[in-house]
Amino acid sequence: MSKAAQLAALIGSGQAQGDRNLVINGAMQVAQRGSVTGVTSGYGGADRFQFSRGGACTIDMSQSTDVPSGQGFPNSMKLDVNTADSSLAAGDFALFTQKIEAQNTQHLKKGTASASSVVASFWIKSPITGTYILELYDFDNSRHINKSYTINTANTFEYKTITFAGDTSGALNNDNGTGLQLGWWLAAGSTFSGGTLQTDWGADTAANRAVGQVNAVGDAANNIFITGVQLEIGDVATPFEHEDFGTTLRKCQRYFAKSWSQGSAVTTNAGAIGAACVGNVNRAFGNVFWPVTMRAAPTVTWYSGSTGTVNKWRNASQGTDITAASAIAGIGQSGYGFVLSSGIVGVTDTLQGHYQAVAEL
Repeated sequence: MSKAAQLAALIGSGQAQGDRNLVINGAMQVAQRGSVTGVTSGYGGADRFQFSRGGACTIDMSQSTDVPSGQGFPNSMKLDVNTADSSLAAGDFALFTQKIEAQNTQHLKKGTASASSVVASFWIKSPITGTYILELYDFDNSRHINKSYTINTANTFEYKTITFAGDTSGALNNDNGTGLQLGWWLAAGSTFSGGTLQTDWGADTAANRAVGQVNAVGDAANNIFITGVQLEIGDVATPFEHEDFGTTLRKCQRYFAKSWSQGSAVTTNAGAIGAACVGNVNRAFGNVFWPVTMRAAPTVTWYSGSTGTVNKWRNASQGTDITAASAIAGIGQSGYGFVLSSGIVGVTDTLQGHYQAVAEL
């Protein structure tokens, strides 16, 4: 059956309708945080994707315009090895992941006799050829399945598709916690590679997670690029589901949102949130609403609307920063109301601030 016929069959089955990709921001087009250097565990570059490691390795994460030719992708995620880990100890590892909200996975029917297989597809470019491991990990039941793929040519984008069988054990919770995690192993010490690769679903066994994985973080000159990430129900990868920027941004803002624009510094961006002083009690109050309902009540950091100083508001009338700590109260998934009190706030003063709200899995 041709690729077109396979896709038509999937569409006819109802499995390849719009919004079929379980991965958010697979085209790496939204990068609210911008470039982040020296990452040991955390986010940076393209939204929703996370790096973690054990050992000496650190990574610079950024959005790149280095992409596979003719595929319609404007961006990729660049993982630039900052500090190399050339001699892996047993517990050393490097892992690039995206966590998927459990309530978005219910149609996979995991834990039932009708469990559906899923197929991952992506473009990857690496300077290190050889065997790599892609993992699907079930956080609710501590189960995993791991498949190998090969980088054949150094520093060349290659398209990969990997199918994971359905899992008839371990139903996923219908909640806003982590259900599944899709993970690209980049390095693995013997703790994670000393056993037999877990190519069928099974209970978490560390030694079986990354058997055969090359060390792609062993040289500070190494740069790895990934884009076009899709995870969908079925056995056959369909063409990447491109979506408009605004749709992807709204999906990302469920987990991370900020009040200043992508690609600019907080100190140079206009449009800070304002607060008005009232009465004669040196008090300002107002409401902040996140751009979308967030996954959970977020952790919020305030920044001065002029200097960008953390945990400060800008008193624009007096040209000073004041402490924002008293504003952080009653935070919810949709926003919150705040009250600011300070001895330097006058009844006619105008306050300005920016926020960052984090509700990542």
